[in-house]
Amino acid sequence: MATRARPGASAAEAGARPAGAAGRRRRSGQLAQEERFAWLLASPSLVVLGLMTTLPLLVLVGMSTFRLDLAAPFRNRWIGLDNYARMLGDARFLEGLWITAVYTVVTVVLQVVLGLALALAFFRLRRGMGALQVVVLLPMILAPIVVGLAWKTLMLTQLYGLVDYAAILLGVGSRPWLTDPTLALVSVIVIHTWQWTPFAFLVFLASLYALPPEPFEAAMIDRANAWQVFRYLTLPMLRPAIFIVVIFRTMIALRAFEGIFATTGGGPGTATEILNLYAYRVSFNSLTLGYGAALGTVLLVLTTLTSAVFFRLRREREAVPA
Repeated sequence: MATRARPGASAAEAGARPAGAAGRRRRSGQLAQEERFAWLLASPSLVVLGLMTTLPLLVLVGMSTFRLDLAAPFRNRWIGLDNYARMLGDARFLEGLWITAVYTVVTVVLQVVLGLALALAFFRLRRGMGALQVVVLLPMILAPIVVGLAWKTLMLTQLYGLVDYAAILLGVGSRPWLTDPTLALVSVIVIHTWQWTPFAFLVFLASLYALPPEPFEAAMIDRANAWQVFRYLTLPMLRPAIFIVVIFRTMIALRAFEGIFATTGGGPGTATEILNLYAYRVSFNSLTLGYGAALGTVLLVLTTLTSAVFFRLRREREAVPA
């Protein structure tokens, strides 16, 4: 049916609407083709990602519903949620959960505070900045297993370690840094903080360089002191970076393993046995794979929920008008 033009309208105006609709259809078709081509290019990576990450996680969750005991394979069977119910009466699991919480909270807080302090101290430096940055970032470059072994043999060994020797010189005396339950937990917290504070430092330093200078110039004109500038300008403007550091460092701390395994092995006893290490011992020392998979699933859920809470808080904070 022919399109009826309004009275007084030219032929070009009468045909403009169909032509515009045809152009939109062509653009929509081109976008659909580009989207299909993009999915085609990304599909090999998505397949590999699914095989390397998603599939093992699904297998882990599935294994957690079975009794899988390599020491007594004739008793293996599907038991549903019994492995999770078993955790409620497992004192070692509850202790590992508490140690994981303490380890995560303390290390993340220390990394944020120390990283921000280092970034503020280095921000105004001009001479020797490159060498200082290399020194500060060096711990993060090392593998956690290397860091754990280095601290265990060179730093914390009684009578011969550098930390113990410094304690003797200061009059504190030699201490069983890795064999006393309290000192061992403090030691692994210090090691983890020492290695990963450079990450927070790097993020905060880059964020400081990206801040606009105008608010600080106005504060200088108003004669604001250093604390006021930090409290009312620097800290609020760094809040997105702080959220990012907290999210990433929390996820890494929750699944920490190599450093503690190399330093204390979870000991003495279970003083430094975080949940990840307990799941490893149950799975590969006791050969109880089903219960170990359930412990790993709980750790996965805790990490996911913690990350989701932080991301939600960040979105809500960004949605609040300034």
